[in-house]
Amino acid sequence: MADVIANVEIKGPPAGLEREPLVLNQRGLGWISDAIAGVAEGKTPLWWWIAFVPSVIAMSVMGAMIIYLLSTGVGIWGPGHPVMWGWAIINFVWWIGIGHAGTLISAILFLLRQKWRTSINRAAEAMTIFAVMCAGIFPLIHVGRMWFGWWLFPLPNQNSIWPNFRSPLMWDVFAVSTYFTVSALFWFMGLIPDLAVMRDRSKTKLRKFAYGLFSLGWTGSNRHWRNYEKAYLILAGLSTPLVLSVHSIVSMDFSVSQLPGWHTTIFPPYFVAGAVFSGFGMVLSLLIPLRTILKLEDIITVRHVELMCKVVLATGSIVGYAYAMEFFIAWYSGNPYERYAFINRAMGPYAWGYWVMIGCNVIVPQCFWFKRIRSNMLIVFILSIFVNIGMWFERFVIVVISLHRDFMPSNWGYFKPTWVDITTYMGTFGLFFTLFLLFIRFMPIIAITEVKGVTPQADPHHPLGGAKSGGHH
Repeated sequence: MADVIANVEIKGPPAGLEREPLVLNQRGLGWISDAIAGVAEGKTPLWWWIAFVPSVIAMSVMGAMIIYLLSTGVGIWGPGHPVMWGWAIINFVWWIGIGHAGTLISAILFLLRQKWRTSINRAAEAMTIFAVMCAGIFPLIHVGRMWFGWWLFPLPNQNSIWPNFRSPLMWDVFAVSTYFTVSALFWFMGLIPDLAVMRDRSKTKLRKFAYGLFSLGWTGSNRHWRNYEKAYLILAGLSTPLVLSVHSIVSMDFSVSQLPGWHTTIFPPYFVAGAVFSGFGMVLSLLIPLRTILKLEDIITVRHVELMCKVVLATGSIVGYAYAMEFFIAWYSGNPYERYAFINRAMGPYAWGYWVMIGCNVIVPQCFWFKRIRSNMLIVFILSIFVNIGMWFERFVIVVISLHRDFMPSNWGYFKPTWVDITTYMGTFGLFFTLFLLFIRFMPIIAITEVKGVTPQADPHHPLGGAKSGGHH
């Protein structure tokens, strides 16, 4: 029996069905280290300065707008009766949504043992942290008197004023701060082996000291790897429910109210799907130009982009279903206010915003059914920008269109953002890109050790692996 089994020829998949490798052109392990670490080790390129200087200027403008807001009052923004929530809440929810892809790619795909995450998880995790930082600006400044922000925390104080824990705005504080903390820990944990690689490659004492300090004495011993993998798994397990809980809680800001258009149980799952949708859109918008500029096409391959497009297609379809279901529920409820709220979205004075949202979030992702589109980097980049625009308009539709026509026609109004609203929002992009460009400049943008782990050379049973080729590469 053993002889029969020994003589059975094991065939691979039929021609044309083999999966494209995760690292192209059979690149060696040394080449991977050089390609990724070389981005942070070389001289600062001109394109980096061209992107960095405008980002810092935009961030400074945002700082000036916040100081202007604090010194003058929230009257410099557009909100007023009946639209009491304006761009601040729209932008807060939008940035939180963008922060979802990083933790999803890292934690959920790690738990599902999806090896394709290795080339994109580091940049996506960094994007998560920076997006949550941008989101965190808005809840504090939109209350007007932000020096009372410390009352949001459960601190004993002389007035015995405790936060109202029944308020979903209070849940937001806890959910977002927990999400940021766990995401930052998860990101740093994954960086430790790569910081040690950077430390060992450093040419100057300052770089050696800085990378050595943050790599926490990593030597790559068996004990270090065992502890690292255990800690990484625990953090992935902690992060996974957070991906679902954070945007669910953000959606409850709306759904626990009694307002037509908000008071609906579909909000939590639909917000989570929308967040993953916009997050992957932003990952595509960032990584497609970077893979070309940094010459990393062999590591961030077309296969990676195609798989992300499929996630965008799936989550975009869920969001489209949620839009249809909202309309059905409004019609089926028999509530005249609920019906009017939805007819007003599609045919009222803000109908243009609603149809931009439908076009970008429902129609655009359907293009990703076609392999020719998924594998065309320029088209995918353009469509990913439309996805982000569409998700911003979704928040605009939910906040502004639901508020601008109240129960009585005497309460109707038309919201217009002021120049302060617009410049503050544009300034958050300055903060985001300043942090992201600094990350590219000083940190390995791709997880070096994880990418090496999915190459054939790392598999001792593969023809290119250590067992057959006689040692390390």
